[in-house]
Amino acid sequence: MPRPSASTLALVGALALAPLTTSAMAAVDSANYREFAQFMEVYNRVKADYVDKVDDKTLIKGAIQGMLASLDPHSGFVDALDYDNLRIMTEGNYGGLGLSVSMEDGAVKVIAPQEDTPAARAGIKAGDYITHVDGKLIYGESLDEAIGHMRGKPGTKVAMTLVRPGNPKPIDVAMIREVIVQKPVKWEVKGQVGYININTFSENTGADTRDAIRAIDRALGHKPLGYVVDLRDNGGGLLTQAIAVSDAFLDRGEIVSQRGREKADVDRYYAKPGDDARGLPVVVLTNAGTASASEIVAGALQDHHRGLVMGEKTFGKGSVQTLLPLGPQTALRLTTARYYTPAGRSVQEGGIEPDIRVPQISDPDYKSRPVFREADLRRHLINEVKADNAVLEEDAKTDPRFAQTPEQLKKQGIEDFQLYYALKTVARLGGPTQIAAAIRPPIK
Repeated sequence: MPRPSASTLALVGALALAPLTTSAMAAVDSANYREFAQFMEVYNRVKADYVDKVDDKTLIKGAIQGMLASLDPHSGFVDALDYDNLRIMTEGNYGGLGLSVSMEDGAVKVIAPQEDTPAARAGIKAGDYITHVDGKLIYGESLDEAIGHMRGKPGTKVAMTLVRPGNPKPIDVAMIREVIVQKPVKWEVKGQVGYININTFSENTGADTRDAIRAIDRALGHKPLGYVVDLRDNGGGLLTQAIAVSDAFLDRGEIVSQRGREKADVDRYYAKPGDDARGLPVVVLTNAGTASASEIVAGALQDHHRGLVMGEKTFGKGSVQTLLPLGPQTALRLTTARYYTPAGRSVQEGGIEPDIRVPQISDPDYKSRPVFREADLRRHLINEVKADNAVLEEDAKTDPRFAQTPEQLKKQGIEDFQLYYALKTVARLGGPTQIAAAIRPPIK
């Protein structure tokens, strides 16, 4: 049986001995050593008997990835390519399709397509599984390899095969790659209502949101009746930017708290004086794709009674990941805390419940398409204290407008029912004239 290399022994030895250099030395017993001995036995068996030769780097990296994968869905090992992907998500542009994806049991699963990208125009939806790219089966590949197949030179063609839960046959789509430009915030004036669409929390999202508020004022020549802040299918991003966006609508108070393993390990973040929106009404649109940083914003505005959350229950990711550098181009992405809303609610698993439930009835398959949330992920963190939503569920009556069909809505010029409902809610403050202006179909 071959002996492990000196570098491997040094690494494994360091892992085994690290606890002995701390105050926890006394708590280490023989069981720890038996576990490390078993690890070394497996390592030696693989080196000696695996059908192909495997180098130390591959085995050690696989061991690290397996260890982290056993914790929760959001912890992981970050190598050079992952670093590049993180940089692109938070600051850069790239040639690709505009898809946010994750890995689930060896399969690539769509979190959400980015608005106004090839993926969105091709009809790809959250919860779809990507099985083939240009005829090549990508099941079993790493997430980085799968992303590499999808990205490419703008103007080049790419074909993909999707499996959609509830759909009896695979779906084939063809797209042309484009330069995907990060535009985290878009705004429009609809009647006398300001519409702010936030699709990601990258490094300038907070400043861009404040710019959008000022731009709406300039476009109208005065303050609007209120704002609709659209966080649907926003998978999150930087915590600092979630705080900055919340602060744009709050004048005081706590925005979010992070709580670690120990009771004393608590960080709290507060709003600075000054509400950019001057206390005007706010409706926050959410759905099952509203996750992480987006839930921080929705929860903060809801708890401070600063905004009305409307739409569907959010994704339910209430954990905080910290990047711990391991070297020049590698890091550990580790779940180190849970975040809580100002009222002390953890949204882990349960998500943010909307104040007013509004289904997206303009989507033809909204009833049949499965919904994917944090609670569906294997090894997700358990929230032992779940919110009591009985009060929210007291009203069992269904709004008769929710019974309309997509065809009926289309005849009325309504392509996005949730947005229509939100705009109408804010516009009611201005009377019938403003309601009509806010819900008027866009001029094409």
